[in-house]
Amino acid sequence: MLFSDSTHTTLILLLITSISVLLIFSPYLPNTTNPHHSLYLSFTDNSSISNNLQILTTRPHIAGSLPNADAASFVLSTFKSYFPPQIDSHIAPYHVSLTYPSSRTLTLIRPHPYPPTHFNLTQENYSKNPYAHEVGETFHAYAKSGTAVGPVVYANYGRVEDFEKLRQMGVNVSETVVLARYGKIYRGDIVSNAYDAGASGVLVYTDRKDYGGPESFPDDRWMPPSGVQIGTVYSGAGDPSTPGWASTSSCERLSTDEIEQGGEVPLIPSLPISADDGELILRSLDGQVTKDDWQGDSNAPVYRVGPGPGILNLTYNGKYVISKIENVIAVIEGVEEPDRFVILGNHRDAWTFGAVDPNSGTAALLDVARRLGKMQKSGWRPRRTIILCNWDAEEYGLIGSTEWVEENREMLASRAVAYLNMDCAVSGPGFEASATPQLEELLKEVAQQVPDPDNSSQTIYDSWTGSTGAPTFGRLGGGGSDYAPFVQHVGASAIDMLFGGGYPVYHSMYDDFTWMRKFGDPMFQRHVAAASIWGLVALRLADDKFLPFNYLTYAHELQTSTKELEAQILGKSVSLLPLYKSIQELKKAAIKIDKQKKVLKDRKGWTTLWGSDPLKARELNDRLMMAERAFTDRDGLPGRSWYKHLIYGPSKYNDYGSKSFPGIDDAIEKAKIMNTVESWRPVQHEIWRASRAITQASLVLNGKLT
Repeated sequence: MLFSDSTHTTLILLLITSISVLLIFSPYLPNTTNPHHSLYLSFTDNSSISNNLQILTTRPHIAGSLPNADAASFVLSTFKSYFPPQIDSHIAPYHVSLTYPSSRTLTLIRPHPYPPTHFNLTQENYSKNPYAHEVGETFHAYAKSGTAVGPVVYANYGRVEDFEKLRQMGVNVSETVVLARYGKIYRGDIVSNAYDAGASGVLVYTDRKDYGGPESFPDDRWMPPSGVQIGTVYSGAGDPSTPGWASTSSCERLSTDEIEQGGEVPLIPSLPISADDGELILRSLDGQVTKDDWQGDSNAPVYRVGPGPGILNLTYNGKYVISKIENVIAVIEGVEEPDRFVILGNHRDAWTFGAVDPNSGTAALLDVARRLGKMQKSGWRPRRTIILCNWDAEEYGLIGSTEWVEENREMLASRAVAYLNMDCAVSGPGFEASATPQLEELLKEVAQQVPDPDNSSQTIYDSWTGSTGAPTFGRLGGGGSDYAPFVQHVGASAIDMLFGGGYPVYHSMYDDFTWMRKFGDPMFQRHVAAASIWGLVALRLADDKFLPFNYLTYAHELQTSTKELEAQILGKSVSLLPLYKSIQELKKAAIKIDKQKKVLKDRKGWTTLWGSDPLKARELNDRLMMAERAFTDRDGLPGRSWYKHLIYGPSKYNDYGSKSFPGIDDAIEKAKIMNTVESWRPVQHEIWRASRAITQASLVLNGKLT
């Protein structure tokens, strides 16, 4: 059909007007209209996840071992099989200082008529796992080599308050071997607290009250009586021989003596032991009977604190070895903003088989890769770059991720949008999440799009909120997983997610595929849900034109944390006014940038048609991305300079614990000991430091020079 010139012109104008109207109103359409994101949720495959997890957990694969190198090769080949050839999948190796046991003995000497007990320090193969003989000796990584001989003192969970209770009871811990149960704080802090109290050695056991049950694995999910939780006692992050720089093959290194002088490895020997061994030692103690909260379960003997009369002879000898570790990296380059990175990470190395910790997360990561590969075949390309990272040597002290972050620090500081972590992705039902506050609203939105794996009639969000009507978030100040170098060293926004929380066979040889298949996730639907929510959060961060960050949530969280400080400084010559003022400015900046984002969204139609505002969107996103960096300080926390974040950091007395305003908290703890006017001055200084960081974040959000 032919048209006149005037009619042709009129039709073009009508078409332009129609497109413009459609584009103007497009911001009001829900995010779920992205067809590729809906497609991602449809690519579920329980059997693929199950098969990958079974392969990953066939053999024990401690960091630095050949089986762990084989597991790295499997992850790399799987990435390459899922992605087209142009996707960069590679190994990022480092040469790091790890420790392994050379010898260990433990003997209990009791008064006549009991003969000495020589503990065999082994875990029994109850399920007849064919590769159980490959499980290494139970030990503490970076434990001090040496011998400790002395009467036993029972110290509950080995917390600062537990040793203070012993002092109040008149129990002298000096020159004793401390027996403490694991469960409340990081094992390295148990050893450190015992050293501070004067102990010569430490045993950490798994109490039945915390990890046992009526039946144990393989008949039930609970830890068997011979089960031992292996783990590290290093309190730092990254290779201890290269503090602050990457462990490349020919880099500068500290000596073993220099490492010990640095204060992040213990100065007395220690060993992890089983519930059976711990109970036998407890039966050798006299002294005062402990309160109920120090006692075991109903079947346990009466717990007394000692000292003795049982005497322990503990000998441990370990060796430092420079070992090659391998991070596996896959980079899906963004088409519009390739220099903006959305990073997903999980570690691969395990103390034994690692079905929950960490390979449930590795299996989920591989499933994210599988789904993204399918999306690419359908024509999808991310707006921003997505990087999938499978870390090594996390169990020793976040080593693989920390070395990579230290090597790429400046790039990450200027380009990382967010880091999304899964470690023990699945150990049972129930979704849990920790996050830097500006990502909370995004995670809530995504949780409403993913079905709950244990109740298909509701979403993850529904089960997460439960009867409270609002989900609970943890914070990312602790050193428990690979988010730490991103948040605490670089200042990147981050999320850590999992299903199930704690589980009883943690870090033992019973954390294997059989345990997962029978108790953790029999149908592997929780793994599917983990991959779904993980990938969908990444897709929103990679594809949304405007980053879905909400700093008003951050300001509210900071205000709550500041109020919690009030009780600790009551009656002292310390003022929180600088903090409150800076938080108020952050609120104003958060409201302002949200309004600016809405204006740009409302003009989206004209932007797309005439190409007038893409740089404004980019500039606004940069402010949202970089505001988290402003919460860091180049000098770091006092005495802990690697930790740069002044809002979130690990507790000084529990590396797994997250603290808001860690510098202020450390200063308060010191001031309480001396309790003089002068001792409280550093508290005020740390308040000023935190307030200045918050002010900097406000200036970044505002995007204007003063």
